Amino acid sequence: MSKKILVVDIGTQSLRASIVDSDKGIVHHVQKKYEPPYFSVKKDYAEQEPDFYLETLSKATRELKEQDAESFSSLSSMVVVAFRDTSVILDADKKPIRPAILWLDQRTAKLKNLYNLKWYEKVLFRLLGMHDTVKYNSMRTPSFWIMENEPENWKRMRYYVPLTAYFNYRMTDNLAVSSADCIGHYPVNFKKGTWFPSWHPKVNVFGIPMESLPPLVKPGETIGKVTAEFSRRSGIPEGLPLLASGSDKSCETFGNGAIDPSVASISLGTACSIDVVSEKYKEPEMFLPSYGTPYPGAFDYEIQVYRGLWMLRWFSEQFGETDLLEAKREGLPVETFLDRKIASILPGSDGLVLQPYWGPGLKRPNARGSIIGFSGAHTRFHLYRAIIEGIGFALREGLDEIVRKTHRMPDHIVVSGGGSRSSLYMQILADIFGLEVRQAKNPEMTTIGAAMSAFLAEGVFKTPKEATERFSKTGSIVRPIPKNHEIYDLLYKKVYRHIYPSLKDVYKNCKDFYLLVNKE
Repeated sequence: MSKKILVVDIGTQSLRASIVDSDKGIVHHVQKKYEPPYFSVKKDYAEQEPDFYLETLSKATRELKEQDAESFSSLSSMVVVAFRDTSVILDADKKPIRPAILWLDQRTAKLKNLYNLKWYEKVLFRLLGMHDTVKYNSMRTPSFWIMENEPENWKRMRYYVPLTAYFNYRMTDNLAVSSADCIGHYPVNFKKGTWFPSWHPKVNVFGIPMESLPPLVKPGETIGKVTAEFSRRSGIPEGLPLLASGSDKSCETFGNGAIDPSVASISLGTACSIDVVSEKYKEPEMFLPSYGTPYPGAFDYEIQVYRGLWMLRWFSEQFGETDLLEAKREGLPVETFLDRKIASILPGSDGLVLQPYWGPGLKRPNARGSIIGFSGAHTRFHLYRAIIEGIGFALREGLDEIVRKTHRMPDHIVVSGGGSRSSLYMQILADIFGLEVRQAKNPEMTTIGAAMSAFLAEGVFKTPKEATERFSKTGSIVRPIPKNHEIYDLLYKKVYRHIYPSLKDVYKNCKDFYLLVNKE
C-alpha cells in the first residue's frame, strides 16, 4: 500500500507545498511566490518576518487540502525544508525579537571589541593560514552584528536558532532542528551530528551562547506532531508527525540520485552548488565541513558559488533593458532570448573570462568579482555568456577540490534547478567538465529528496539506493563536445585558475578601499 507525505519547501523567492505518493511521486503541488521576497532597510540588507513564511505555508496547505481532501487526510507524515544560513533570535517566550537576517544579506560586523577568539586560538588559526577566513566568518555571523548594533535586542535574546527550528516550534511546540539542517554560521559538528563542546575553538568563531541553541534531532527521527492550533491555521491534520530531514541542497542532491562518489549533483539556482556524497567524513575545503545527508550514515561534500544564477538577473537589471524590451516584443522570456543571442558565440566568449566572486567565499574572504580579456570585439552578449561559463568554471574548481578528497572522478553529473531547463547551459557544463551531464527529470528535486528521506524513515524503502531507483529519474543526456572541452580545459587551467592567485592582494586593497569610502 502506498504512503503519502506532505513536503513543504520554503525557498528564498517562493514556497512550494506538495503531496508525494510513494508509488506515483508528486500528485498535487501548490507554489506561492513572495511579494516581495524580503525587505531592505539599508543597502545590501535582506530581512523578513519569520511568521511571513508560516502565513504563506498555511495558505499553500489550505489550498492543497482543497485540491485533494482525501489524500490530505491520509498523510502519514510531513517534512519541511527551507533555505539555509538564516537565524531567528527569540525571547524567553519563544517569540521573534526582530526580523530574520536572510542568507543573502551582506552586512558585516566590525568586530572592534567583540572578536571572541582567545589568544591561543588566534595563533592556531594563523598557523593554519585560516585567520582571515575565520575572521570573515565571524564578521558574517549575525550574532556579532546584533551585539554591536542592537545590544538591547541581544540582551532580550534567549534562543538563537536556525529558521527551520522556529518553524518546527510553531508547528509542533518543540523547538528543535535536524542535525543535518544547521548549514551556515553555527558551531555544529556534522561528523557526530552534535553541537561542538563549549571549549572547541569553532564555538568562539560564531559568538553564540551554547545554552541558546536548540536540541538537535537526527534525520529520520520525529521532531514533534502538528498541534491543534497549527492544524486550525493550516489545515494540516492534527497529530501529523513532522520528521527531521536535511537542508534544501542536500535534499536536492538526494533527489538527483547522488548517494556515492560515482555521481555529482549540480544545483543551478539563485546560489549554485556542486555536491558529492560519501560515507566517509572529510572537509571538501579547510574549515568547510561536509554536511549531513537527509538520511543517516553519509555526508554531503558541497562547494557553493554564492552568487549563482543571481548573476544573470544582475546582468539583466544592469545591462539588459533593451533585451527585455525585444524579448517582450517577440513573446519570449528574456532568458530564452539571451540564450539565442549567445548560442553563436564560440566557447570561451572570444577570450573573455569571468570569475564569479560577486559574493566572497569561505576560502577566499577578500575576493571580488573580476572579468578579464576585454577587447573591442566583445559585446554585452559575450559578457552574458562569460557569466554562465564563469559559474561553470567555479563549479569545476569545486569538483576538483572534492575529488582530491574522494579520489574518485564522478561518472556523470545530474543537474537540477532553474538553469537545468536551458539546453545551452547543459551543453556548456558538459563541455567545461568533460563529463556526461544529465538533466533531472522533475523540476522539484528538493521536494522529491525530502519525500525520499521521509519514506526511508517510515520503512517504505530499506536503503537510499532503493529510494533513488524509484524516484531519481533523469531526462535529456548531454555529452561533451571534444573540441569545446579542449578550449574550456585550456582556459580553465591557463587562465581561470590563475586569476585569484594573481589578484588576491589587489582584492584585499579593493576591500579596504570599499570599507574606507563606506565608513559610517
